[in-house]
Amino acid sequence: MIETVAINAVMRSLADPTRRAVFERIVDTDEITVAELTRGSGVTQGAISQHLKSLKQAGLVIERPEGRNVYYRAEPAGLAPLVDWMSHYGVFWRERFANLRTVLKEIDP
Repeated sequence: MIETVAINAVMRSLADPTRRAVFERIVDTDEITVAELTRGSGVTQGAISQHLKSLKQAGLVIERPEGRNVYYRAEPAGLAPLVDWMSHYGVFWRERFANLRTVLKEIDP
């Protein structure tokens, strides 16, 4: 069974559109700072920091402090609960596609 706490944390974290946009920017880079994430985002640095905190708590990003900067990068393993949850429902879609294939063959042999 899928760990409920982990999937809830990931889904809750990615449910916010701004946070999802921050996560996508992080995914598109090797590492990025809060200042770089803030630039051009239309969001305050404080808000970005709060979004990063949520992403970090959900296990979606990790941080690396270096001097005065903190660098963030995506943590692929953090998406595992979401992938597990989605694969659990893959059977549902496979069955439906198999049924659709059968119906299509009956309509147009």
